Amino acid sequence: MAGQGAPGPPLPVTRQVGARVRPLADAPVELRDAARRLVVDASGKAVPFGSLYRERKAIVVFVRHFLCYACKEYVEDLGKIPKTFLQDANVRLVVIGQSSHHHIKPFCTLTDYPHEMYVDPEREIYRTLGMKRGEASATTVQSPHVKSNLLSGSIKSMWRAMMSPAFDFQGDPAQQGGTLILGPGNEIHHVHLDQNRLDHVPINTVLQLAGVQAVNFANRSPIIDV
Repeated sequence: MAGQGAPGPPLPVTRQVGARVRPLADAPVELRDAARRLVVDASGKAVPFGSLYRERKAIVVFVRHFLCYACKEYVEDLGKIPKTFLQDANVRLVVIGQSSHHHIKPFCTLTDYPHEMYVDPEREIYRTLGMKRGEASATTVQSPHVKSNLLSGSIKSMWRAMMSPAFDFQGDPAQQGGTLILGPGNEIHHVHLDQNRLDHVPINTVLQLAGVQAVNFANRSPIIDV
């Protein structure tokens, strides 16, 4: 994180903040602003973003659009985290997209994701927290949770767009996401802002930072394309 007294730059891109904690008075203005913004659940109910981590620690994963193949495959693996692991650590897991709330239930069904999901349809929180639009062309990392290559993944995304009731990408295709570990209150434990669609923090790294038991993804069932 930037120094405690640093004025107003966006939250930095970082792999690990460790146990750095900021109380309310010292929280970055970006987080205080974001906390007041609204997210929407699958039923259309709006709640303040800050309420997601007010009472207990939360892993908050912002994804790109819901037709993004890399997001789909990352969320599929997030869905393999047992609820008991989160409950034992008293940690919430929240995924936030940037489409209409009507797309939440179909995306959860598609990915078999059983945890909390919301949307930020106007991307207000994405912008407030400094998440990138556009995609860095080069990266030294690749998400271990993405199984498709660029060509096959893009074809799958386009096919899903064509098969949806309204041809859309369920969000801004240029928007990147990120992962934060926040709470209780305005404590900040970890911030990572994705530079491109494959720049995910490995899930077990996130779980370790949040104090949650790791998941053995090697035992997951094989994914078969039909």
